[in-house]
Amino acid sequence: MSILYIVPTPIGNLDDITLRAIKILTESDFILAEDTRKTSILLKHLGLSKKVYAYHKFNEHKKLDQIVEKIQTAAIVSLVSDAGTPGISDPGFLLVRDCIAQDIEVNCLPGATALIPALVNSGLPCDKFVFEGFLPQKKGRETRLKFLATESRTMVFYESPHKLLKTLEQFALHFGGERKACVSRELTKIYEENQRMSLDELLMYYKQKPVKGEIVMVVEGAKG
Repeated sequence: MSILYIVPTPIGNLDDITLRAIKILTESDFILAEDTRKTSILLKHLGLSKKVYAYHKFNEHKKLDQIVEKIQTAAIVSLVSDAGTPGISDPGFLLVRDCIAQDIEVNCLPGATALIPALVNSGLPCDKFVFEGFLPQKKGRETRLKFLATESRTMVFYESPHKLLKTLEQFALHFGGERKACVSRELTKIYEENQRMSLDELLMYYKQKPVKGEIVMVVEGAKG
């Protein structure tokens, strides 16, 4: 019987991979990867040589049926993304849904994901939160921000470096510049940075500093 394993990979520091993840990758007949080049670097670090096939947002609809059929011919298959847990702002949902529909066992390993470390080290309440991932780029963005303006739980967002200033400006406009927030950058890497300030202060800070690397934004919820 075929099993699809969802395997989280390190978000930065390669030592963060779990022993079980290494075991499953070792036993896999082949690996589905968001970026075959990045996955090859990880496999080389682990001393593994495996068949790796591309599975990303640009081909997941077109090749879904073909990939599911391929999984059915194997015993163990792993799905990985570039970093973190597949399906969390990365390809994975469609494949999991179709495998379940085809009675293929799906098993998700616990492991790295950027949102939890960013949330916990933000200093903001983390007992209840909402994860928004990447906001819509154009259509629906304004509507979503207006909706979230009254959200009382801590909010977690992903953002790209070149859009950080624009997003901070929009957050300050819709949520209020005094709202507390944290911008986490390059989590688990050598140059990890966590800036905890108000939205207005963060906007001033990053206007004077170029930004690189993966970003997680944690924003305080609205007060009742």
